[in-house]
Amino acid sequence: MRIISGIYKNKEILTPGTTKTHPMGSREKLALFNMIMPFLPSKTVLDAFSGSGALGLEALSRGASNVVFIDSDSKSCEIIKKNLKNLGENAENNAKVYKLPVKKLENPENSRKIPKVDIIFADPPYDNFDLEEVKILLNFLKKGGIFVLSSPKPVEIEGLTLLKSRKYAGCYISIFVI
Repeated sequence: MRIISGIYKNKEILTPGTTKTHPMGSREKLALFNMIMPFLPSKTVLDAFSGSGALGLEALSRGASNVVFIDSDSKSCEIIKKNLKNLGENAENNAKVYKLPVKKLENPENSRKIPKVDIIFADPPYDNFDLEEVKILLNFLKKGGIFVLSSPKPVEIEGLTLLKSRKYAGCYISIFVI
């Protein structure tokens, strides 16, 4: 896997190499970033269920000011930190990695660690897709923010307006605004 565009274009992305993650394909990632690119520069991004961190790393490469990565798997968090290190000091300084299940963000002690952000990428595991867990992330989205969800089926989320939804192979990529 590689970063598609931006200042880190063609840099390799290490992956955890486990069956717990399902990296977004290049075609899907390209389509997603083409849809949100006008909103991305200088924004703060949260990459939830981040796996290798590919979406957050792509966002950094394309001009996001800061990225917060959240994943419950230790190996994934280690890989994200290695990927940031491979991109250099600027990427490391503009990112935070938290080993934390999204469900635990309901706990105020955990939620205080996470800032309000402009854009959220949520790419949860498809084998145990839980929309209620995904909705917890909305507490961290600024008014007017963009919520990007990769899901195994089309979904509606109360309180969000669907801007676009596209089907790619076995997934749907939906872009909402709050």
